[in-house]
Amino acid sequence: MSEIEITNFTKIYADGPPAVDDISLSVNKGEIFGLIGPDGAGKTTLMRTLATLLLPTQGQLIVKKMDVTKQIPEIRALLGYMPQRFSLYQDLSVEQNLNFFADLFDVPVSERPARLERLYQFSRLESFKNRKAGALSGGMKQKLALSCALIHTPEVLLLDEPTFGVDPVSRQEFWQILHSIQEEGTTILVSTAYMDEATQCDRVALFFNGKIHAIDSPHALRGNYKYPLYSIVSSDLRKLSKYFATNEQIHSVQMFGDTLHVSFRTNPGENFWQTLKTDGDHEIQNRQQIEPSIEDVFLSLMETDR
Repeated sequence: MSEIEITNFTKIYADGPPAVDDISLSVNKGEIFGLIGPDGAGKTTLMRTLATLLLPTQGQLIVKKMDVTKQIPEIRALLGYMPQRFSLYQDLSVEQNLNFFADLFDVPVSERPARLERLYQFSRLESFKNRKAGALSGGMKQKLALSCALIHTPEVLLLDEPTFGVDPVSRQEFWQILHSIQEEGTTILVSTAYMDEATQCDRVALFFNGKIHAIDSPHALRGNYKYPLYSIVSSDLRKLSKYFATNEQIHSVQMFGDTLHVSFRTNPGENFWQTLKTDGDHEIQNRQQIEPSIEDVFLSLMETDR
């Protein structure tokens, strides 16, 4: 059963190109669905439209069988929305921010102590409840923003790049919190530019230039990658990359830190590697065939789209 239904959604600002271009997707009840893509892909536009902050140029967006252009108060009452930028009150303390949002969403006074205790428990912010929000670390700010979005126990949670700029340990803790929220039945739509976070989601949409290029589980997306993929270490990666770029056997070449990820149209035989040594004196220190990551899948789709 779908909690979110998006059909042929397009958003155009002024007279520019579409920020989101004719996309359709559905988010099932109780799942974590990820919008994966770089800055400028259209993720924030989609999130803001679902949160009833923007109007679609065309198409239909439905949240729990309600139209985002027609039933705005009803949708806002059941949504939790965490925008990309930290938007809480910097001069208010952690507890004051939580109580402000409790007032905003008409949380009964009798229920607040239990809700605050629960939010403090998973966010670990109780010992900082008197600290001003502006004095918190990046990870703590994100946990506070999430807690404020959860104060009214929303049925659907929209998170726009919630781990952007957060250290790896805090990112891991944040995802642990999201999984605990999911276990309680909350539906979560989350956007991120961190490709490795795709594996935290039940399903993902790979987003690029306002379009969705694939939707499936991370496991299925990796399994559908049809090119033999090798990780290669060389003393001169740039020279080797240029050579691969002109070879007809190569589908794509991408730099991954101190290695190259090279995909082939067909699996190369030993003759290919022998020729590589003699043709241009290319030194390969190490090579191994590897399973594709979501980033490999995403870059391959981008390459195909060009």
